[in-house]
Amino acid sequence: MPFDVTGKRVTVAGAARSGLAAAELLSRRGARVTLSDSRSDAPETAPLNALGVELELGGHRTETFTNADLVVLSPGVPPEQPAVQAARDRGVPVIAEIELAFRWLQGRVIAITGTKGKSTTTALTGRILESAGFKVSVGGNIGAPLSAQVSQSTPDTFHVVETSSFQLEQIDTFHPWIAVMLNLSPDHLDRHPSVEAYAAAKGRIFENQDAVDWSVINADDPSVLELARRGRARTRLFSKQTSLAEGTVIEDGWIVDRRPDRSDRLVPLSAIHLLGPHLVNDVMAAATVGAIAGAAPAAMTAAVESFRGLEHAMELVADVRGVRFVNDSKATNVESALRSIESFDSDLVPIIGGRFKGGDLGRLREPLKARAKAVVAIGEARPLVRDALEGTVPVHEAESFDEAIARAYALAKPSGVVLLAPACASFDMFRDYAERGRKFKEEVARLQARAT
Repeated sequence: MPFDVTGKRVTVAGAARSGLAAAELLSRRGARVTLSDSRSDAPETAPLNALGVELELGGHRTETFTNADLVVLSPGVPPEQPAVQAARDRGVPVIAEIELAFRWLQGRVIAITGTKGKSTTTALTGRILESAGFKVSVGGNIGAPLSAQVSQSTPDTFHVVETSSFQLEQIDTFHPWIAVMLNLSPDHLDRHPSVEAYAAAKGRIFENQDAVDWSVINADDPSVLELARRGRARTRLFSKQTSLAEGTVIEDGWIVDRRPDRSDRLVPLSAIHLLGPHLVNDVMAAATVGAIAGAAPAAMTAAVESFRGLEHAMELVADVRGVRFVNDSKATNVESALRSIESFDSDLVPIIGGRFKGGDLGRLREPLKARAKAVVAIGEARPLVRDALEGTVPVHEAESFDEAIARAYALAKPSGVVLLAPACASFDMFRDYAERGRKFKEEVARLQARAT
């Protein structure tokens, strides 16, 4: 039976991008929608007001949730939130925004998850498929929410969707044709009760797949391999390090699709223009999806060659009198920061800190010892950074972001690298990682102006 919300009372929790898109979609599909948000400041809701959406700000009222026929969660709203839990206890279905949208999509879904590299892989996969001539819509956890894609969805659309653990933990029927898991390491432990719970949420990406679907798996990550074994889809492995008899591997300077009887060249490594060797994994994953979908190697290579990465992801900002500034504000966990740091050889000055999400900052000690001149610690996590790294590398604490950048610049002279790789969320100082990255670039631009 088709999913129908006509006349239903639906409460959407969270008035950020995903919640706004879900509220509009539901209203246009005939639901009576209440959009609830804990903040007291109203977002831009004029289009929703015209559709009759009721806005409830300043807290989630329990009765708004328990009296609903359906509750839809934005990724930022914890499922343990009291009003949400009260609705669940009353028997009200609670689903994620991507679950809602999926029920009305006509095309096939390519879902991409992992602790790091999701955004880069999602964007590049979209570019590869577009280059190959397919109709593609890219979004989810980046770009347009999935709910905003429903109106343009057709049977021949590939929906390339970045999916976070927050989105996946509340799915029900969400069913990707291709599910990609890039890697897995501790993250979001400020929200998930344990590493196991975080992994279980990620692993739900495979839950509804069957034997005609595909899982694209990083063979170099044992945790990912273990989660994928529980699924029913056909598996396509990719590996930068492990020797594979079959799968996507590196061979003679090419990313190749290795089969038992042949190896097909997909993309030359020389076409990759991304800063950081770890990003080759993301290119391999995207090329694997392209091969499954039927993209020609020439189309893949053209897409990779023109792709210069995403803003705030190993983004080379400027060279100020011999000191390079690199913006990796998206490195919001220890594993991502580790890979960023390992991308450089020497004279490195990372800016680390913010709101800590869990993990072991001590894992940064050896990589920093080998290549860093100093570390500048910022935000709430300053004492954690100091305690984890002291004795390995000089740790300088900065009261403000501007001070941190100026201090790092002075320490990196005459020819080092200032790397924003926070290993933490941004919410103690900024609205999100993107605002943090923009502020970094703005301050670097001021430094550059003063230096000329």
